[in-house]
Amino acid sequence: MNRGQQRSSGRGGRGPATGGRGRRPRRDEARIAAYDLLRAVDERDAYANLLMPTLLRQRKITGRDAALATELAYGTLRGLGTYDEIIGACGDRAPGELDPPLRDAIRLGAHQLLRTRIPAHAAVSSTIDLVRLRVGPGPSRYANAVLRKVAGRTLDEWLAIVAPPKEEDPIGHLAVVHSHPRWIVNAFRDALGGDLDETTAALEADNARPRVALVARPGRCSPDELVAAGAERAAYSPYGCYLTEGDPAEIPAVAEGRAAVQDEASQLVALALTRVPLDEDRRWLDMCAGPGGKAGLLDAIAAERGARLLAADVQHHRARLVRGAVTRAGVVQADGTAPPWRPGTFDRVMLDAPCTGLGALRRRPEARWRRRPSDIPELTGLQRRLLASALEAVRPGGVVAYVTCSPHLAETRVVVGDVAPGRAEVLDAREYLPEVPGLGDGPFAQFWPHRHGTDAMFLALLRRR
Repeated sequence: MNRGQQRSSGRGGRGPATGGRGRRPRRDEARIAAYDLLRAVDERDAYANLLMPTLLRQRKITGRDAALATELAYGTLRGLGTYDEIIGACGDRAPGELDPPLRDAIRLGAHQLLRTRIPAHAAVSSTIDLVRLRVGPGPSRYANAVLRKVAGRTLDEWLAIVAPPKEEDPIGHLAVVHSHPRWIVNAFRDALGGDLDETTAALEADNARPRVALVARPGRCSPDELVAAGAERAAYSPYGCYLTEGDPAEIPAVAEGRAAVQDEASQLVALALTRVPLDEDRRWLDMCAGPGGKAGLLDAIAAERGARLLAADVQHHRARLVRGAVTRAGVVQADGTAPPWRPGTFDRVMLDAPCTGLGALRRRPEARWRRRPSDIPELTGLQRRLLASALEAVRPGGVVAYVTCSPHLAETRVVVGDVAPGRAEVLDAREYLPEVPGLGDGPFAQFWPHRHGTDAMFLALLRRR
């Protein structure tokens, strides 16, 4: 039940109070931080998960105010598609015709009204204060009029008005109700075999706040140490834990680099690569290693086995991040499509290929609005070139893990189907993750947030002929 269903105010044409037009606008640092993050995403293509901690730290926003700012910013980004439909129905202009600073403030107010327990009068008055401070007194009147109308109905009531009927346009209905672009809903449906009920579950999971997943790097930290620090064991990864509350940076093992924040599926695809039996196993490669999550885990496992990892990334700043995640591995800045290493050098190769990132929309809510279907051809072309290069880099009999943080068929099965024939045998990846159910029909492994509580990560294992 959303908060709008629990209140009785704001109905029958009586909008919430605005707090008085003559008074001086109040500064609410949590809401200002949330608003400034929305503007940075819109203006500079900022990454919310990277910028928000910086904003909070610079402005000394902590505790409940920090939690409020984060919820307001992330919640608005997740629900943006739904809110724009409702805002368009409440004003005389479409959201796309509004001045972007005003539009973001109204979106922030709509989120408070429709999906939080913040009282309607507080949601509206604080938004109007924000508009006066950041946009101007004139636009505040328009924002007030729109938000008063938004407050007149619950979210469910609005969805019944603005969403296409499910019977006539099921994809359009899901896109509005669950705030995803239509093309992403189509991509999820296709990856789930056309099952609309499971597609709905996947979209709902995308809009849920993810737990913080931790990895205990073997030989340097144990999951028991993380549990003793307040975490709980992960469902599948032998190295994984989940932090239910608190700042992971305050855990000594994380602060010292012996453990790290890493999605459980990311841990498991790296683990699967290391489980494929090989007759010779000395040289490993992480081909697109930045920012270093998988490289950090592979480096630790390689050290226990007497193998050595080389980690590479084409971007200098990402290669620098990898250096901070590993202890023994060599790190180079290198283009995987034109690599400096000789063909057939490695026994195992991890290729976590650049992709749309549709599998991480829980943690990067703005990505669903940033990506376009037109991005797919360029990305899949790069993925094909990288996979061909990875199969060249591994010796005959060696194994390559092709990984994307996307379930889009064009980035997963299609890429492997185009590159592997004649070059590699496709192994059944599920056999190397027997502890994980629901990975699909094979031979690939597909993780899902609604099934596994992880990112929607794809894994193919290929043995070079």
